Amino acid sequence: MCGIIGYNGKQNAIPIIINGLKNLEYRGYDSAGIAYFYKDKIKIIKEKGRISELEKLLDNSESNIAIGHTRWATHGEPSRRNSHPHKVGNVTIVHNGIIENYATLKEKLEQVGYKFQSETDTEVAAAVIDYENKKEKDKLKVLEKIESILKGSYALLIIFQDEPNTIYALREGSPLIVAMNNDGNFIASDIPAILDYTKDYYLLEEKEIAVVKMDNIKFFKEGKEIQKELLTFKYDTSSAKKDGYPYFMLKEIYEQPKVIKNFLDYYLNNMELIPDIGKYHKIHIVACGSAYHAGLIGNYLLEEYGDVEVTTYVASEYRYKKNFLDSKTLVILISQSGETADTIASLRLAKEMRSKTLGIVNVLGSTIAREADEVIFINAGCEIAVATTKAYTLQVLTLSLIAFKLGLKKGITKEDKDELLKDYKNLPEEIEKMLELNYKPYAKKIAKKKNVFFIGRLIDYYISLEGSLKLKEISYIHSETYPAGELKHGTISLIEEGTPVVAIITDKKIASKTISNIKEVKARGAYTLVIKRKEIEVSNDIYDDLIEVENLSDLILSILTIIPLQLLAYHTADTLGYDIDKPRNLAKSVTVE
Repeated sequence: MCGIIGYNGKQNAIPIIINGLKNLEYRGYDSAGIAYFYKDKIKIIKEKGRISELEKLLDNSESNIAIGHTRWATHGEPSRRNSHPHKVGNVTIVHNGIIENYATLKEKLEQVGYKFQSETDTEVAAAVIDYENKKEKDKLKVLEKIESILKGSYALLIIFQDEPNTIYALREGSPLIVAMNNDGNFIASDIPAILDYTKDYYLLEEKEIAVVKMDNIKFFKEGKEIQKELLTFKYDTSSAKKDGYPYFMLKEIYEQPKVIKNFLDYYLNNMELIPDIGKYHKIHIVACGSAYHAGLIGNYLLEEYGDVEVTTYVASEYRYKKNFLDSKTLVILISQSGETADTIASLRLAKEMRSKTLGIVNVLGSTIAREADEVIFINAGCEIAVATTKAYTLQVLTLSLIAFKLGLKKGITKEDKDELLKDYKNLPEEIEKMLELNYKPYAKKIAKKKNVFFIGRLIDYYISLEGSLKLKEISYIHSETYPAGELKHGTISLIEEGTPVVAIITDKKIASKTISNIKEVKARGAYTLVIKRKEIEVSNDIYDDLIEVENLSDLILSILTIIPLQLLAYHTADTLGYDIDKPRNLAKSVTVE
């Protein structure tokens, strides 16, 4: 993995590929490369580091057909040698995903004379295709056979030395789209790669093969040509541009009032689109990363307002543990991209065990959107920064509305309902107020430290988890989150003079307990930044800095409370001078285990 684009058309393909790769930089990568036909031969240029390093190696060559890739290392260190594209014999490919049986395949290929230059599973896949192509000249039949040989997940773009007018594409578990405009045809791993040229695209399904020529596109499955629906990207393309902001992350933080207002205007007027989950005996929420943290908050809200048993799981664990699923269990899958590999596998497990599934996703046409029994689209628009912000808050808001709808059947009175609706409608305005505060002074204090701790209880602990993740993702400062009550069970030994502790206090029921825990770290020399609900009173001796959030309902207060934590992380990373949109070693869409 991580970013793929191909072009076959009337224009010079090389700048189109480079531009497409730049539009995919948000996915995270450590090297980049391009392959194109030049004077009837395939020319490959690749380099470790940013695309700007690759551009330095380009000359004035022109070509009408090319494939490109940004790599996020899985097999072998980041290096020019391990970068894509890889060429073996007649075959040149770029690849997203992981070939799980590559070691076995590599051993067999070495026995018949193949020699490998890299440590990658991708080069092995290229060799497999080349080997099969020597036995069977019909390339469609070769690729159909490949689908049964390669195990794991893959999205492949393939060009053959002896067919210089065609790009082949196939996928299993890793997404690909095929797009078109009047000048040519494109293949890409994500829509932003092609938005400068077209909004019209086809979604390549599992085990489908696309044959992309300059003037036509054909699709095949199981040896037969198939027809596919042409889709149109409906979001405002400005969501894929910085619009004057220094980083996408900052832009996306400031977009939250708008996308939340749009979301609420739509769903509060169409509550029938929010599933009624009251018929299920238990609910499992399954997700990864920030989506998992959103799930933890949803877990709390569903239990508090819906009076239903809920458990939240990390997807990479869920798919391997023993699960007691049945038709009375609802499994909620949360994924911004809708392509998170472990979450997809969990969805398929749930369906195999006869449980109903509900997807909460941002991307229309994604795997989870297509395979879940029901889907709620959060409609965040393109989220480019690797560290999620607006998608996370909309995931929490979605779960909040599900809890609200369930609560209406479980005891929310008309007076409470009216007050809650008022809070929902006021949320965008309250977020605007939080965005106006100056978080740079707090960030400068934290940027000087090597360790930061976040504490809270119950829902405040779940909020803290996301705040801590944001900080470590983009500032590279070691950050840990603990339930405040656990401090005295060992963690407090890590507190020393000046250690930053960010404490969240929004839960009125247990605020006094959290305040006591803050006093414990303060007494040991910690620098304390307290973020609290306005109506909760605290003495000024427990904090060094204080941020207050408005007294909104517990159903939505967590969304307001995360805003300071997002901006704290952003300004800390900015103070340290890091590339905020593309943090090291991270990828936006995790389509492999």
